[in-house]
Amino acid sequence: MKPKMSRLWCTAAVAMALSALAGTAQAAAIITNGTVTLGVLDQGHLNVPGGPPAAGGGGTTVGLRSNATASDSTAPGCTCEGWGVAIASLGRFGNANSAVGGVQNLSLVSFASTASTATSITNLMSAAGLPLLQIKHEYAPLATTPYLYQVAVSITNLSGVDLAAGDLRYRRVMDWDIPVPGREVNSLQGVPALLGIANGTNLLYASNDGFESGNPLSSNNGRPSPGYPGDNQNFTDNTGDNGALFDFQFEALAAGATRQFATFYGVAPNFATADLARSLVDGDATDVEIGLYSYGRCASGTFTGSQGTFTCDGFTTPHTDGSPSTGGPNVFIFGFGVAGGILTPPEPPGPSVPEPGSLALLGLALAGLTAARRRRA
Repeated sequence: MKPKMSRLWCTAAVAMALSALAGTAQAAAIITNGTVTLGVLDQGHLNVPGGPPAAGGGGTTVGLRSNATASDSTAPGCTCEGWGVAIASLGRFGNANSAVGGVQNLSLVSFASTASTATSITNLMSAAGLPLLQIKHEYAPLATTPYLYQVAVSITNLSGVDLAAGDLRYRRVMDWDIPVPGREVNSLQGVPALLGIANGTNLLYASNDGFESGNPLSSNNGRPSPGYPGDNQNFTDNTGDNGALFDFQFEALAAGATRQFATFYGVAPNFATADLARSLVDGDATDVEIGLYSYGRCASGTFTGSQGTFTCDGFTTPHTDGSPSTGGPNVFIFGFGVAGGILTPPEPPGPSVPEPGSLALLGLALAGLTAARRRRA
Protein backbone atom coordinates (compact mmCIF):
# COMPACT_ATOMS: atom_id res chain seq x y z
CA MET A 1 0.00 0.00 0.00
CA LYS A 2 1.33 3.42 -0.90
CA PRO A 3 2.13 5.88 1.95
CA LYS A 4 -0.54 8.32 0.77
CA MET A 5 -3.19 5.59 0.87
CA SER A 6 -2.04 4.49 4.31
CA ARG A 7 -2.46 8.02 5.63
CA LEU A 8 -5.94 8.31 4.12
CA TRP A 9 -7.12 5.03 5.61
CA CYS A 10 -5.45 5.84 8.94
CA THR A 11 -7.30 9.14 9.16
CA ALA A 12 -10.62 7.54 8.22
CA ALA A 13 -10.17 4.63 10.63
CA VAL A 14 -9.28 6.90 13.57
CA ALA A 15 -12.34 9.06 12.86
CA MET A 16 -14.56 5.99 12.76
CA ALA A 17 -13.02 4.60 15.96
CA LEU A 18 -13.60 7.87 17.77
CA SER A 19 -17.19 7.98 16.52
CA ALA A 20 -17.81 4.43 17.72
CA LEU A 21 -16.32 5.07 21.13
CA ALA A 22 -18.47 8.16 21.51
CA GLY A 23 -21.55 6.01 20.81
CA THR A 24 -22.84 8.06 17.89
CA ALA A 25 -24.93 6.67 15.03
CA GLN A 26 -24.18 7.58 11.43
CA ALA A 27 -26.33 8.08 8.35
CA ALA A 28 -24.67 5.69 5.88
CA ALA A 29 -21.27 4.40 6.90
CA ILE A 30 -17.90 3.25 5.63
CA ILE A 31 -16.95 0.29 7.81
CA THR A 32 -13.86 -1.93 7.91
CA ASN A 33 -12.33 -4.87 9.75
CA GLY A 34 -8.84 -3.90 8.61
CA THR A 35 -8.92 -6.21 5.56
CA VAL A 36 -12.33 -5.64 3.95
CA THR A 37 -14.03 -2.24 3.68
CA LEU A 38 -17.71 -1.70 2.86
CA GLY A 39 -19.73 1.43 2.16
CA VAL A 40 -23.26 0.77 3.50
CA LEU A 41 -26.15 3.11 2.69
CA ASP A 42 -29.14 3.73 4.95
CA GLN A 43 -31.38 1.10 3.39
CA GLY A 44 -28.69 -1.59 3.52
CA HIS A 45 -27.34 -1.46 -0.04
CA LEU A 46 -23.72 -0.60 -0.90
CA ASN A 47 -21.75 2.24 -2.52
CA VAL A 48 -21.26 5.28 -0.27
CA PRO A 49 -19.77 8.39 -1.93
CA GLY A 50 -17.05 10.57 -0.45
CA GLY A 51 -14.47 8.01 0.67
CA PRO A 52 -10.74 7.78 -0.06
CA PRO A 53 -9.81 7.37 -3.74
CA ALA A 54 -9.68 3.79 -4.98
CA ALA A 55 -6.69 2.33 -6.79
CA GLY A 56 -6.62 2.09 -10.57
CA GLY A 57 -8.82 5.14 -11.09
CA GLY A 58 -11.82 3.61 -9.30
CA GLY A 59 -13.12 6.89 -7.84
CA THR A 60 -14.07 7.90 -4.29
CA THR A 61 -17.30 5.93 -3.84
CA VAL A 62 -16.78 2.99 -1.48
CA GLY A 63 -18.61 -0.26 -2.22
CA LEU A 64 -16.70 -3.48 -1.53
CA ARG A 65 -13.01 -2.63 -1.28
CA SER A 66 -9.72 -4.35 -0.51
CA ASN A 67 -7.59 -2.59 2.10
CA ALA A 68 -4.46 -4.33 0.79
CA THR A 69 -4.68 -2.91 -2.74
CA ALA A 70 -7.32 -0.14 -2.30
CA SER A 71 -9.13 -1.62 -5.31
CA ASP A 72 -12.93 -1.35 -5.29
CA SER A 73 -15.23 -3.87 -6.95
CA THR A 74 -18.81 -2.50 -6.96
CA ALA A 75 -18.40 1.29 -6.97
CA PRO A 76 -16.45 2.10 -10.18
CA GLY A 77 -18.66 2.70 -13.18
CA CYS A 78 -22.24 1.72 -12.40
CA THR A 79 -23.02 1.72 -8.67
CA CYS A 80 -25.33 -1.20 -9.40
CA GLU A 81 -25.65 -3.00 -6.08
CA GLY A 82 -28.85 -3.53 -4.18
CA TRP A 83 -31.56 -5.74 -2.83
CA GLY A 84 -35.31 -6.11 -2.89
CA VAL A 85 -38.16 -7.95 -1.20
CA ALA A 86 -41.68 -8.80 -2.32
CA ILE A 87 -44.95 -10.55 -1.51
CA ALA A 88 -45.77 -12.16 -4.83
CA SER A 89 -49.48 -12.74 -4.17
CA LEU A 90 -49.96 -9.00 -3.57
CA GLY A 91 -47.68 -7.90 -6.39
CA ARG A 92 -46.02 -5.59 -3.86
CA PHE A 93 -42.25 -5.07 -3.79
CA GLY A 94 -39.67 -2.79 -2.27
CA ASN A 95 -36.11 -2.29 -3.47
CA ALA A 96 -32.94 -0.27 -2.86
CA ASN A 97 -30.31 0.24 -5.56
CA SER A 98 -28.69 3.63 -6.02
CA ALA A 99 -28.14 3.16 -9.78
CA VAL A 100 -31.12 1.07 -10.91
CA GLY A 101 -34.60 1.83 -9.62
CA GLY A 102 -33.51 3.79 -6.56
CA VAL A 103 -35.39 3.22 -3.30
CA GLN A 104 -39.04 2.21 -3.81
CA ASN A 105 -41.83 1.33 -1.36
CA LEU A 106 -39.44 1.12 1.59
CA SER A 107 -39.68 3.15 4.79
CA LEU A 108 -36.48 3.57 6.81
CA VAL A 109 -36.96 2.55 10.45
CA SER A 110 -33.36 3.03 11.63
CA PHE A 111 -29.71 2.95 10.63
CA ALA A 112 -26.84 2.63 13.09
CA SER A 113 -23.14 1.90 12.73
CA THR A 114 -19.81 1.52 14.50
CA ALA A 115 -16.32 1.48 13.01
CA SER A 116 -16.79 -2.10 11.83
CA THR A 117 -20.57 -2.77 11.79
CA ALA A 118 -23.74 -1.36 10.26
CA THR A 119 -27.41 -2.21 10.82
CA SER A 120 -30.25 -1.08 8.59
CA ILE A 121 -33.94 -1.69 9.36
CA THR A 122 -36.61 -0.90 6.78
CA ASN A 123 -40.29 -1.68 6.26
CA LEU A 124 -41.96 -2.74 3.04
CA MET A 125 -45.05 -0.54 2.86
CA SER A 126 -48.41 -1.26 1.31
CA ALA A 127 -50.05 1.17 -1.13
CA ALA A 128 -52.11 2.39 1.83
CA GLY A 129 -48.97 3.15 3.86
CA LEU A 130 -49.14 0.13 6.19
CA PRO A 131 -46.08 -2.04 6.96
CA LEU A 132 -46.14 -5.48 5.35
CA LEU A 133 -42.62 -6.72 6.08
CA GLN A 134 -39.72 -5.55 8.21
CA ILE A 135 -36.25 -6.20 6.80
CA LYS A 136 -33.07 -6.00 8.85
CA HIS A 137 -29.56 -6.13 7.35
CA GLU A 138 -26.78 -6.51 9.94
CA TYR A 139 -23.24 -6.13 8.56
CA ALA A 140 -20.54 -7.51 10.87
CA PRO A 141 -17.05 -8.97 10.42
CA LEU A 142 -16.56 -12.65 11.11
CA ALA A 143 -14.35 -13.77 13.99
CA THR A 144 -13.21 -16.82 12.03
CA THR A 145 -11.68 -15.18 8.94
CA PRO A 146 -10.58 -11.59 8.16
CA TYR A 147 -11.62 -11.94 4.51
CA LEU A 148 -15.41 -11.94 4.95
CA TYR A 149 -18.24 -9.78 6.22
CA GLN A 150 -21.47 -11.54 7.15
CA VAL A 151 -24.76 -9.81 6.43
CA ALA A 152 -27.43 -11.28 8.68
CA VAL A 153 -30.80 -10.74 7.00
CA SER A 154 -34.05 -10.98 8.97
CA ILE A 155 -37.47 -10.64 7.31
CA THR A 156 -40.47 -10.36 9.64
CA ASN A 157 -44.05 -10.78 8.44
CA LEU A 158 -46.02 -7.71 9.58
CA SER A 159 -48.88 -8.18 7.13
CA GLY A 160 -51.23 -9.76 9.67
CA VAL A 161 -51.79 -12.84 7.49
CA ASP A 162 -49.82 -16.02 6.92
CA LEU A 163 -47.72 -16.10 3.75
CA ALA A 164 -47.89 -19.29 1.69
CA ALA A 165 -44.80 -21.18 0.55
CA GLY A 166 -43.13 -19.32 -2.31
CA ASP A 167 -44.96 -16.06 -1.63
CA LEU A 168 -42.06 -14.27 0.07
CA ARG A 169 -39.25 -13.24 -2.31
CA TYR A 170 -35.82 -11.65 -1.89
CA ARG A 171 -33.22 -10.48 -4.42
CA ARG A 172 -29.60 -9.37 -4.15
CA VAL A 173 -27.88 -8.01 -7.25
CA MET A 174 -24.52 -6.40 -7.97
CA ASP A 175 -22.24 -5.45 -10.86
CA TRP A 176 -18.52 -6.25 -10.71
CA ASP A 177 -16.25 -3.44 -11.94
CA ILE A 178 -12.67 -4.40 -11.03
CA PRO A 179 -10.92 -1.99 -10.94
CA VAL A 180 -12.85 -0.21 -13.70
CA PRO A 181 -15.87 -1.24 -15.83
CA GLY A 182 -15.35 -4.09 -18.28
CA ARG A 183 -12.03 -5.26 -16.82
CA GLU A 184 -13.42 -8.00 -14.58
CA VAL A 185 -13.48 -11.79 -14.76
CA ASN A 186 -16.55 -13.37 -13.18
CA SER A 187 -17.45 -16.84 -11.89
CA LEU A 188 -20.76 -18.13 -10.52
CA GLN A 189 -21.05 -21.44 -8.69
CA GLY A 190 -23.50 -23.40 -6.56
CA VAL A 191 -26.61 -23.16 -8.76
CA PRO A 192 -28.54 -26.45 -8.38
CA ALA A 193 -30.09 -28.31 -11.31
CA LEU A 194 -33.62 -27.79 -9.99
CA LEU A 195 -34.85 -24.49 -8.59
CA GLY A 196 -37.58 -23.24 -6.29
CA ILE A 197 -39.33 -24.29 -3.10
CA ALA A 198 -41.16 -27.08 -4.91
CA ASN A 199 -37.77 -28.66 -5.64
CA GLY A 200 -36.34 -28.21 -2.15
CA THR A 201 -34.25 -25.08 -2.70
CA ASN A 202 -34.70 -21.42 -1.85
CA LEU A 203 -32.92 -20.32 -5.03
CA LEU A 204 -35.44 -19.35 -7.69
CA TYR A 205 -33.23 -17.69 -10.31
CA ALA A 206 -29.56 -16.85 -10.87
CA SER A 207 -27.73 -14.78 -13.47
CA ASN A 208 -24.52 -12.84 -13.98
CA ASP A 209 -26.57 -9.82 -15.07
CA GLY A 210 -25.67 -7.18 -12.52
CA PHE A 211 -27.67 -4.38 -14.16
CA GLU A 212 -31.17 -5.26 -12.99
CA SER A 213 -33.11 -3.45 -10.26
CA GLY A 214 -33.62 -4.94 -6.81
CA ASN A 215 -37.25 -5.81 -7.56
CA PRO A 216 -37.57 -9.62 -7.25
CA LEU A 217 -40.82 -9.55 -9.24
CA SER A 218 -39.21 -7.97 -12.31
CA SER A 219 -38.54 -9.89 -15.51
CA ASN A 220 -35.95 -12.65 -15.09
CA ASN A 221 -34.69 -12.73 -18.65
CA GLY A 222 -31.03 -11.95 -18.00
CA ARG A 223 -29.12 -10.10 -20.70
CA PRO A 224 -28.60 -12.55 -23.60
CA SER A 225 -25.42 -11.23 -25.16
CA PRO A 226 -21.90 -12.64 -25.68
CA GLY A 227 -20.89 -11.31 -22.25
CA TYR A 228 -23.60 -13.30 -20.42
CA PRO A 229 -23.42 -17.10 -20.43
CA GLY A 230 -27.13 -17.40 -19.64
CA ASP A 231 -29.52 -17.89 -16.78
CA ASN A 232 -29.33 -20.47 -13.99
CA GLN A 233 -25.91 -21.77 -15.03
CA ASN A 234 -22.64 -22.37 -13.23
CA PHE A 235 -19.62 -20.96 -15.03
CA THR A 236 -15.98 -20.06 -14.41
CA ASP A 237 -13.98 -17.05 -15.55
CA ASN A 238 -16.35 -15.29 -17.89
CA THR A 239 -14.92 -12.03 -19.20
CA GLY A 240 -16.84 -8.85 -19.88
CA ASP A 241 -18.88 -6.41 -17.89
CA ASN A 242 -20.84 -8.68 -15.57
CA GLY A 243 -21.94 -9.26 -12.00
CA ALA A 244 -24.40 -11.50 -10.18
CA LEU A 245 -28.11 -11.66 -9.45
CA PHE A 246 -29.85 -14.13 -7.13
CA ASP A 247 -33.61 -14.41 -6.52
CA PHE A 248 -34.95 -16.46 -3.60
CA GLN A 249 -38.35 -17.67 -2.48
CA PHE A 250 -39.13 -18.94 0.99
CA GLU A 251 -41.14 -21.44 2.94
CA ALA A 252 -44.52 -20.43 4.39
CA LEU A 253 -44.14 -17.63 6.94
CA ALA A 254 -46.78 -17.13 9.62
CA ALA A 255 -47.97 -13.67 10.63
CA GLY A 256 -45.45 -12.20 13.07
CA ALA A 257 -42.78 -14.81 12.27
CA THR A 258 -39.24 -14.05 11.06
CA ARG A 259 -37.09 -15.76 8.40
CA GLN A 260 -33.32 -15.35 8.86
CA PHE A 261 -30.48 -16.14 6.46
CA ALA A 262 -26.90 -15.08 5.81
CA THR A 263 -25.22 -13.34 2.88
CA PHE A 264 -21.54 -12.53 2.61
CA TYR A 265 -19.22 -9.94 1.06
CA GLY A 266 -15.45 -10.17 1.13
CA VAL A 267 -12.10 -10.09 -0.64
CA ALA A 268 -9.11 -12.40 -0.52
CA PRO A 269 -5.64 -12.18 -2.14
CA ASN A 270 -6.14 -15.31 -4.31
CA PHE A 271 -8.47 -18.20 -5.15
CA ALA A 272 -7.07 -20.55 -2.53
CA THR A 273 -7.64 -18.05 0.27
CA ALA A 274 -11.11 -17.20 -1.00
CA ASP A 275 -12.06 -20.89 -1.10
CA LEU A 276 -10.75 -21.38 2.43
CA ALA A 277 -12.67 -18.33 3.68
CA ARG A 278 -15.92 -19.83 2.35
CA SER A 279 -15.22 -22.84 4.58
CA LEU A 280 -14.25 -20.89 7.69
CA VAL A 281 -17.55 -19.13 8.37
CA ASP A 282 -18.14 -21.49 11.31
CA GLY A 283 -14.42 -21.96 12.06
CA ASP A 284 -14.37 -25.51 10.65
CA ALA A 285 -12.39 -25.75 7.42
CA THR A 286 -13.67 -29.26 6.59
CA ASP A 287 -17.08 -28.08 5.40
CA VAL A 288 -18.23 -25.25 3.15
CA GLU A 289 -20.81 -22.77 4.43
CA ILE A 290 -20.88 -20.44 1.40
CA GLY A 291 -21.96 -22.85 -1.33
CA LEU A 292 -23.69 -20.36 -3.63
CA TYR A 293 -21.40 -17.56 -4.71
CA SER A 294 -19.86 -15.28 -7.32
CA TYR A 295 -16.16 -14.47 -7.59
CA GLY A 296 -15.01 -11.26 -9.26
CA ARG A 297 -11.45 -10.27 -10.09
CA CYS A 298 -9.57 -8.14 -12.58
CA ALA A 299 -8.38 -9.41 -15.95
CA SER A 300 -4.69 -9.36 -16.81
CA GLY A 301 -3.11 -5.94 -16.96
CA THR A 302 -1.46 -3.17 -15.01
CA PHE A 303 -3.64 -0.43 -13.54
CA THR A 304 -2.37 2.96 -12.46
CA GLY A 305 -4.23 5.62 -10.50
CA SER A 306 -3.75 8.17 -7.75
CA GLN A 307 -2.99 5.38 -5.27
CA GLY A 308 -0.20 3.81 -7.30
CA THR A 309 0.06 0.84 -9.63
CA PHE A 310 -0.87 -2.81 -9.29
CA THR A 311 -0.84 -5.72 -11.72
CA CYS A 312 -3.41 -8.50 -12.08
CA ASP A 313 -2.16 -11.99 -12.88
CA GLY A 314 -5.43 -12.92 -14.56
CA PHE A 315 -6.06 -13.49 -18.24
CA THR A 316 -8.42 -12.15 -20.85
CA THR A 317 -9.63 -15.47 -22.27
CA PRO A 318 -11.98 -17.92 -20.52
CA HIS A 319 -10.43 -20.46 -18.17
CA THR A 320 -11.25 -23.26 -20.62
CA ASP A 321 -7.91 -22.55 -22.32
CA GLY A 322 -6.17 -23.94 -19.24
CA SER A 323 -4.34 -20.71 -18.45
CA PRO A 324 -3.03 -20.81 -14.90
CA SER A 325 -3.91 -18.00 -12.52
CA THR A 326 -3.92 -17.54 -8.77
CA GLY A 327 -6.57 -14.82 -9.08
CA GLY A 328 -4.35 -12.20 -7.49
CA PRO A 329 -4.11 -9.62 -6.24
CA ASN A 330 -7.85 -9.60 -5.40
CA VAL A 331 -10.63 -12.18 -5.51
CA PHE A 332 -13.85 -10.44 -4.46
CA ILE A 333 -16.54 -12.64 -2.92
CA PHE A 334 -20.33 -12.35 -2.97
CA GLY A 335 -22.19 -15.35 -1.60
CA PHE A 336 -24.89 -16.97 0.51
CA GLY A 337 -24.95 -19.48 3.32
CA VAL A 338 -26.75 -22.56 2.00
CA ALA A 339 -27.13 -26.19 3.05
CA GLY A 340 -28.90 -28.66 0.76
CA GLY A 341 -30.23 -25.76 -1.29
CA ILE A 342 -31.81 -24.04 1.73
CA LEU A 343 -30.61 -20.66 2.96
CA THR A 344 -29.12 -21.06 6.44
CA PRO A 345 -29.33 -18.73 9.45
CA PRO A 346 -26.35 -16.47 10.19
CA GLU A 347 -23.56 -17.56 12.49
CA PRO A 348 -23.73 -16.08 16.02
CA PRO A 349 -22.01 -12.69 16.07
CA GLY A 350 -18.53 -12.51 17.47
CA PRO A 351 -15.79 -9.88 17.50
CA SER A 352 -13.12 -10.14 14.86
CA VAL A 353 -9.54 -10.53 15.97
CA PRO A 354 -8.08 -7.05 15.37
CA GLU A 355 -5.04 -6.85 13.16
CA PRO A 356 -1.99 -5.02 14.58
CA GLY A 357 -2.80 -1.94 12.52
CA SER A 358 -6.37 -1.90 13.82
CA LEU A 359 -5.16 -2.22 17.41
CA ALA A 360 -2.77 0.67 16.86
CA LEU A 361 -5.57 2.84 15.46
CA LEU A 362 -7.82 2.00 18.37
CA GLY A 363 -5.02 2.83 20.78
CA LEU A 364 -4.48 6.15 19.04
CA ALA A 365 -8.18 6.91 19.30
CA LEU A 366 -8.21 6.07 23.02
CA ALA A 367 -5.13 8.20 23.58
CA GLY A 368 -6.84 11.08 21.83
CA LEU A 369 -9.93 10.78 24.02
CA THR A 370 -7.77 10.62 27.16
CA ALA A 371 -5.84 13.71 26.14
CA ALA A 372 -9.03 15.59 25.37
CA ARG A 373 -10.51 14.72 28.77
CA ARG A 374 -7.30 15.89 30.50
CA ARG A 375 -7.44 19.20 28.65
CA ARG A 376 -11.07 19.68 29.68
CA ALA A 377 -10.14 18.87 33.28
